Amino acid sequence: MDKQARLEHLHECLRREVMMSSKDFSWFGTLHKAIKCPNRRYHFWWRIASYWHHSGNKFLKKRAININRRLIFKYGTEIQLGANIGPGMVISHHQGIVINGSVVTGHSLRIRQNTTIGITGANADKEPISIVIGNNVSIGAGSCIIADRIRIGDNVVIGAMSFVNRDLPDNTTAYSEKVLHVRPNN
Repeated sequence: MDKQARLEHLHECLRREVMMSSKDFSWFGTLHKAIKCPNRRYHFWWRIASYWHHSGNKFLKKRAININRRLIFKYGTEIQLGANIGPGMVISHHQGIVINGSVVTGHSLRIRQNTTIGITGANADKEPISIVIGNNVSIGAGSCIIADRIRIGDNVVIGAMSFVNRDLPDNTTAYSEKVLHVRPNN
């Protein structure tokens, strides 16, 4: 992605996630909301860090890594800076979220607490890692998406406590069926 495209992506992400407005992007509006609304600060700082990380500038990349470390410590959310997250990401509860740096998502990702999107690492030397998540995907609390190559389609809902390790087509709902067996103690 070239510099102008990255800047436009940053502006769109900040407009949707920090300004939360259909108005045109403005730095004044973004900074005002980032200061006024504490629940939007994570998005502000992660988007800036991600932009700097992808800039190719060593100085900015080091600053981006420092910002991301602080975000991980403060919020308990680790989205690696290599990840390409589309605009409109919503994090319902921050604790325990981990997203690998090889993840590419479309717009409007909703993710909830204690969720991991990562790789197995078993085939890393044989084939390139590709974790692609489409547009309008909702991931329930406690879910795990683990694979080296996976594609989750558009408009997919992944239920809470689900384990996903294979492709999911567009317009589907996926959940792991768990049965709790209870027997009396004698």
